[in-house]
Amino acid sequence: MVENLFDAFEPVSSKQWKQQIQYELKGADYNETLVWESPEGIKVRPFYHNDESEVKYTLKENTTPFLILQNIYVHDVALSNKRALDTLNRGAESIRFTFENETIDIANLMRNLPLENTAYFFYFPFLSTGCVANINNFATTNNAKFFIQVDPIGQLVKDGNWFDNLDKDFEKLNAIASTTSIPFITINAGIYQNAGTNIVQQLAYTLAHVNEYFNRIKSINQPITIEVAVGTNYFFEIAKLRALRILFNTLAKEYNHNFECHIIATPTKRNKTLYDYNVNMLRTTTECMSAILGGADAVANLPYDALYHKDNEFGDRIARNQLLVLKHESYFDKVNNAADGAYYIETLTEQLADKALLLFKEIEEKGGFVSQLIEGTIQKKISESAAKEQELFDSGKEILLGTNKYPNKNDKMKHDLELYPFVKQNPRKTLITPVIEKRLAEKLEQERLSIE
Repeated sequence: MVENLFDAFEPVSSKQWKQQIQYELKGADYNETLVWESPEGIKVRPFYHNDESEVKYTLKENTTPFLILQNIYVHDVALSNKRALDTLNRGAESIRFTFENETIDIANLMRNLPLENTAYFFYFPFLSTGCVANINNFATTNNAKFFIQVDPIGQLVKDGNWFDNLDKDFEKLNAIASTTSIPFITINAGIYQNAGTNIVQQLAYTLAHVNEYFNRIKSINQPITIEVAVGTNYFFEIAKLRALRILFNTLAKEYNHNFECHIIATPTKRNKTLYDYNVNMLRTTTECMSAILGGADAVANLPYDALYHKDNEFGDRIARNQLLVLKHESYFDKVNNAADGAYYIETLTEQLADKALLLFKEIEEKGGFVSQLIEGTIQKKISESAAKEQELFDSGKEILLGTNKYPNKNDKMKHDLELYPFVKQNPRKTLITPVIEKRLAEKLEQERLSIE
């Protein structure tokens, strides 16, 4: 018989805890001293107790471990194939190919790659029914697990224009939906985080983004992929992914869509820095941890030098090894829904989901996500949120170590820039104002580079 050691202790109610805390504060106000408010308007308490929380979500039964996803940009088919084989042999469990054009030879790209138990993603910044058909035919013939990543609304958000126009893009999507058996829709939700929105906005905009596809595509008989960027607020980000799955399932039921969404998570770019760049590894590690504990199906880590270096073997290997350590040495793959039953995370999940649902309903009442983008309302809200966060950084209230706190004045970076790490100016005519991804440290870094 197993003895329950906790039976020796009398249970302590939340009221008793509060009384003791108030006593220890020696007259200081409990709410002013210990309760803080997040940018989402959530009041975070110093402790959470089971007699104050009846929330209990079990998000997924018998979950499979997260996949370590490696990004490969396809410039040369033979070299990309070789790199994919090498990457899989060195710990990656899934590959995402990004195409430059629609003339890629799928058979040669996939030559000798394992198909039976390995998932492959294909992202291309264009909309081609022929390219989708080729990939679908190869997957069907070879019984491969493929995901195509197509997102015309994401193109509109990021670029300011559709691939062609609204009608033509959705005409192609409906043609793809009627002939394609593998998943083909992706929601590129990472742009909302990287542009500076708070978590409630990220969830609501993602849900409204999904809803546009449900409304405009006649039948979606495949899982939908949602790609998210994960920030540095550890527990909030865990709750964000959990809330996202709950909200998606709630919406999907309204359309009789009976598939779980497939979540790909990658660390945010917003808090990454040029100076003291090794701190980026610490940031991405905790962000990957949040993604895993939040229930991401696949995690694509961001190399520590991704801002200023071209793709390189060392950066990719370090990023991949971070995930290998979390999986095989920290055993993050051994527990299903590890955050279940944590009163703080459960409460955050409920509050984020509730607030996001209210904002989603407001967007739908005003015409929907695309309509709000065309009117500029979404962009305005994103700019306001980003400005608030930027002010916190500029004033030193939001800290990035090595950049606006304890910077190394001897650190030089100008000689090491292979990529332009700042917002690029490209004046042109667009249908809408695009949503711009921008890092918090950009202005400060430009000032430092100018005096090197």
